[in-house]
Amino acid sequence: MSNTNSNTTTRQPLPSLTGESGTFSLIDGKSTAAAIKAEIKQEVERIVAAGGKRPHLAAILVGHDGGSETYVSNKVRACEECGFESRLLRFEDDLSEEALLAEVAKLNADDNIDGFIVQLPLPRHIDEQKVIEAIDYRKDVDGFHPINVGRMAIGLPAFVSATPKGILELLRRYHVETAGKKCVILGRSNIVGKPMSQLMMQKGVDATVTVCHSRSKTLKEECQQADIIIAAIGQPAFVKADMVKPGAVIIDVGTTRVPDASRARGWRLQGDVDFDAVAPLCSLITPVPGGVGPMTICMLMQNTLEAAKRRA
Repeated sequence: MSNTNSNTTTRQPLPSLTGESGTFSLIDGKSTAAAIKAEIKQEVERIVAAGGKRPHLAAILVGHDGGSETYVSNKVRACEECGFESRLLRFEDDLSEEALLAEVAKLNADDNIDGFIVQLPLPRHIDEQKVIEAIDYRKDVDGFHPINVGRMAIGLPAFVSATPKGILELLRRYHVETAGKKCVILGRSNIVGKPMSQLMMQKGVDATVTVCHSRSKTLKEECQQADIIIAAIGQPAFVKADMVKPGAVIIDVGTTRVPDASRARGWRLQGDVDFDAVAPLCSLITPVPGGVGPMTICMLMQNTLEAAKRRA
């Protein structure tokens, strides 16, 4: 299984842009993810050349949610890029909870499948947590099963949720100093905020972590003191320039569709950070899109490779 520790020392390039208030450096998730997928593919080809099997990732997609459709298609493409086998199981949104659980049981028992995910969100009549807990934690490459969450929390090897794992990998590859630094995490979701806080506190990362949310009364003041801000609050352009101290590192997890008449599709993706105002103040910042997003799928591939190696 994936471990929360990493020996990665490769320094990523630091593309610089000029904004209204100065020059800032981007954390380029797209190029970083491409480099990692190339590393994964090389390892897969070594395994296959030695007589091993290709990692095999399966995905269950229920319904026709636009975001889920895009995300799953990106996962299938990433499998091809990494030299994996993949399987996509599609079902209409009237699929019963019982039938979905039966499909999960089949994948649990299928020795050809190393890892699989059930794409969220699910239709409202299906209990998502019940489905997550039905997945064999050894094939839970999304890292959502309580066993994986618990093992991660106490620093044991576990499949770590892909977005927090990807953020940590970006910080490492860009050699962002975390030991003793104040890290403020905006948001307390089970998918990003909570696991991110656990990862940033662990030995080897050693940040001093504060988690802020909608009920936090000193949120702005906490951010003003932060060396690292990880924004996963789900409110577009929430983090303003007056909330950021000069030289801070900003990780923007937000991806909200906001109207934009200048785009052919009529919308654009907006992060949780007011990028144009905040970026010139930072030492490093992730763009939206092209920052955290590509790393999420990349870390799913990494988890799948680890699952395959463990099963072998």
